[in-house]
Amino acid sequence: GVPFFSVSGSDFVEMYVGLGAKRVRDLFAKAKKFAPCVVFIDEIDSVGKTRGSKESHSELEQTINALLAEMDGFSTTDNILVIAATNRLDTLDSALVRAGRFDKQITIPLPDVEDRKDLLNLYKKNKEFAEDVDFDALAKMTMGFAGADIKTLLNEATIIAVDNDRKIVTN
Repeated sequence: GVPFFSVSGSDFVEMYVGLGAKRVRDLFAKAKKFAPCVVFIDEIDSVGKTRGSKESHSELEQTINALLAEMDGFSTTDNILVIAATNRLDTLDSALVRAGRFDKQITIPLPDVEDRKDLLNLYKKNKEFAEDVDFDALAKMTMGFAGADIKTLLNEATIIAVDNDRKIVTN
């Protein structure tokens, strides 16, 4: 029931020094206007890598510093929940994961067979499949697949169908 702001960490990565930090400040200024709200940063590792590493440079360091400053600037009445996602927790700067910032970690397991059925149903929308495509069997065969893997599977099947001059995806 509150506004939800979703951005990717790569949205803050810029070639020009200062632009990423400005985008961070703009995001949090907007969030404060619409509070209470949720700010979700996907792939936080693209902007939150450990400072001083060989992959880091001044633009990324300014951007992460701006993010840290914004998160430290909250008062108890700001009513902004900031959450982030990564599959590279080991690369995050320790200042990002200390108490009061992204200090809670929730591991999302790979989907079970019922979840994979739901994901197949979601991602098969706007695609045409032959009647003999058995999505229940496909859900069982894709053990270990994440949601992105299932989406890619169906997209690749669609590409193969088009490459073979078919109007529908077949088994």
